[in-house]
Amino acid sequence: MGENSIVTNINNLERVLSMKGGKGEDSYHNNSQAQGHHARSTLPLLIEALDGVRLGSADAAFVVADLGCASGRNTIDTVEVIIKHMAERYKAAAQEPPEFSAFFCDLPSNDFNTLFQLLPSYAGETMEECLASNGRRSYFTAGVPGSFHRRLFPVKYVDFFYSAFSLHWISQVPEEVVDKTSTAYNEGRIFIHGAKEKTVNAYKKQFQSDLGGFLRSRSKELKTGGSMFVVFLGRTSSDPTDQGGAGLLFGTHYQDAWNDLVQEGIITSEKRDKFNIPVYAASVEELKEVVECDGSFTINKLQLIKGGSPLVVNHHHDAAEIGRALATTCRTVTGNLVDQHIGHELSHELFSRVATRAMAQAKDLLHHLEFYHILASLSLA
Repeated sequence: MGENSIVTNINNLERVLSMKGGKGEDSYHNNSQAQGHHARSTLPLLIEALDGVRLGSADAAFVVADLGCASGRNTIDTVEVIIKHMAERYKAAAQEPPEFSAFFCDLPSNDFNTLFQLLPSYAGETMEECLASNGRRSYFTAGVPGSFHRRLFPVKYVDFFYSAFSLHWISQVPEEVVDKTSTAYNEGRIFIHGAKEKTVNAYKKQFQSDLGGFLRSRSKELKTGGSMFVVFLGRTSSDPTDQGGAGLLFGTHYQDAWNDLVQEGIITSEKRDKFNIPVYAASVEELKEVVECDGSFTINKLQLIKGGSPLVVNHHHDAAEIGRALATTCRTVTGNLVDQHIGHELSHELFSRVATRAMAQAKDLLHHLEFYHILASLSLA
């Protein structure tokens, strides 16, 4: 792979950015328990958002779309909560329920095959049979490959959009961040946590542009009376150079492991600098500013919630387990990008060093590594 192998434009990033597929040790399927826990903690607020969705007629399907579904069970569990609750709302209103349709949306590089294998079988020929089924699927489904930063559906097609732990991914690493001649060049780093102001501002500008595109697209696709519920990485600090939990995940032991490869002559410093993680943890104020500037949506609820640690460990005093958990978490969400940039063999070496470094600071990791999430419920303005 050449020095410029890392992809920084949206078309290329779409082809390689995804959570680790399959059902292996470092797959998203086996390493999304923390996301599942965080998603379940938001269910009361999700139900509140669903209660504000207008009930349509039985003649048109009720359409749900999960944007950034990845390849684990979490998306299926949440979609089934949404459909079950809406079916109960129709029943409580003495209305015949419509057919339900669920779309699982992610980039084309996502492992849709693993996701579809997790779907329960369809329950029956009529919607009444489906809704009365036990442990079987009560909705039609399909996968939609594409970037949620642009259009994915026909006009006024979707009743309810859901997106969890995805909107912090920006569509591309800003060109100036990996341009050695630019004042925003992120020299010596792979993430913006603690980076200089011009570098962080480039990321912030990209996030604002991407979120604006996301909102404009959804405003065209959402039915009148529909709603949208999103949860994604946020930060408590007003200073964007402080990326909070994302900064500790990507900007400490992970960063140091890349530096190890440089110092030992395994990769060049420029090779490291060309790799930047396309994540931006926004503040509540930043989200509000973009939504109000776009004008397509009204904010029904907006808050920052504590999500807890992304690490799942069984033995809190086992430093080796904690180190492996951090390395696995990093690999699950960025491993495909690393493989693309430096190859699988060096990628394995890199994450081994992440585990070793994290093991030495295991106690601090358990105490300080925690995520905060922005939660927003939106309806058309």
